[in-house]
Amino acid sequence: MPKPINVAVVGFGNAGKTFHAPLVAAEPGLTLHTVVSSRPDDVHAVWPDVRVIPTYEAVLADPAIGLIVLATPDALHASQAEAALNAGKPVVVDKPFALTLADARRLVDLSETTGVLLSIFQNRRWDADFLALQAELASGRLGQVVTVESRFDRHRPLVRDRWRENDGDGVWMDLGPHLVDQILTLFGRPEAIACDFAIQRVGGQTPDWSHAVLRYPDKRVILNASMVCAAPDVRFAVHGTKGSWLKSGLDVQEDQSKAGMAVGAPGWGVDRKPGTFVDGEAGERSPAPGPAGHYQAFYAGIASALRDDGPAPVTARQALSVMEVLDAGLRSNASRREIAL
Repeated sequence: MPKPINVAVVGFGNAGKTFHAPLVAAEPGLTLHTVVSSRPDDVHAVWPDVRVIPTYEAVLADPAIGLIVLATPDALHASQAEAALNAGKPVVVDKPFALTLADARRLVDLSETTGVLLSIFQNRRWDADFLALQAELASGRLGQVVTVESRFDRHRPLVRDRWRENDGDGVWMDLGPHLVDQILTLFGRPEAIACDFAIQRVGGQTPDWSHAVLRYPDKRVILNASMVCAAPDVRFAVHGTKGSWLKSGLDVQEDQSKAGMAVGAPGWGVDRKPGTFVDGEAGERSPAPGPAGHYQAFYAGIASALRDDGPAPVTARQALSVMEVLDAGLRSNASRREIAL
């Protein structure tokens, strides 16, 4: 077994604490070596043996670090990723990996020029509901899919004083990367997108509601994200010529990690609300359970890619395709018209 690769997680907010540090630590091919944080006590309360340092520059200069994970505010992603690539450090960036399409293209070009790995943390490819949907589509029992609705709805009616809600493009750049990446994974690039954003909460500084329609030759895909929805009953609604597949509830892995469950423990990722298949001819409804969610697959793939055993689980080019759709959505909302892709 090759020696595990030392990893530095930069940032210990929700992303670093809930997702990256536990998943890195659970991967045998990686070692959670360093956390960059100004709050060492918070880190050591969870990871007592992990080195904590205050500056990113120290990680860039440390030859012991073989992978950098950026779990920092979105506005820092592009500059920090650029610094990592220029230092010859493979880097995983939380989504979105840049705030502008120009920055995203520049980073992808730099990764390809230097030959240094750049990957984006699209963990929701391994949500239980998304894995179940992929299985449904592969089975063929939905027939020709004509409409897909994918929603991330939450009920957070009070605006919180945090960077995600004080600056930027709101839920479209926060949740939109997940929604778009899943659809591109299933169906590829759409022909066009029409987007509408709104601020629905009193005192809101950034859009807290987004609605997008992706046009494909043979189907329409609706993507919705909102922060004022006390009845988030629809996660997916997929309609085909032979039947429909309905799903409510969000993947449990984030909540399990926040509750202190060890990654991969019994029950990890098991969907408590499996989907429902509706037979189009008989009208009968039947449970449609799928596999458990498996966020571990992302860092297992990263470890393999660093050993040259395969491509990154999310390639830089795939992430750039997501950014192109997100950028078109921004332009669509600004111009109040459909944007061709």
